[in-house]
Amino acid sequence: MELTKPWSDVRKYQEDRFREAMYEAELAERFLNNGLLRNAAGKAYQALKSYVAGLAVDYRDLLSRYFPGKRRISQSKVVERVDWIIAVMPSSRLREVVSIIGDKELRLVTEIALNLHQFQYNGFDRDSEVSPYSREEFVRRDIEFIVNFIRSKLGRTA
Repeated sequence: MELTKPWSDVRKYQEDRFREAMYEAELAERFLNNGLLRNAAGKAYQALKSYVAGLAVDYRDLLSRYFPGKRRISQSKVVERVDWIIAVMPSSRLREVVSIIGDKELRLVTEIALNLHQFQYNGFDRDSEVSPYSREEFVRRDIEFIVNFIRSKLGRTA
């Protein structure tokens, strides 16, 4: 099943992204319970990224002020740049989008998700030079924090 694009059906897109966020959070928890920390960290990050992409739909007008212009997505298709940002939600723009949305709690959760994203690729680092984590306990806490955040926002419990 292909993800609906925001320029096709914005509400269906939002619904799909929120569903994706829940699936990713559930996978993060499952991986965490099986001791697959780096996989769980990646899924927690993906859950938050999907949630922000879905939420961004409600802030499209505000976001369009920061992401003006057009973006070519194929030889024959050009979309508004803001719609492309919402559809792709590039990691390089995640902080900016969340900052524009202006939710302080979401900003905190986004920073944690970005730390987990970094951990997914770098693993533990006792000196905290390449990874923000030196101990498993803190990775576990952050993954659980994101999973619980997604559940609280999307109205589902374990």
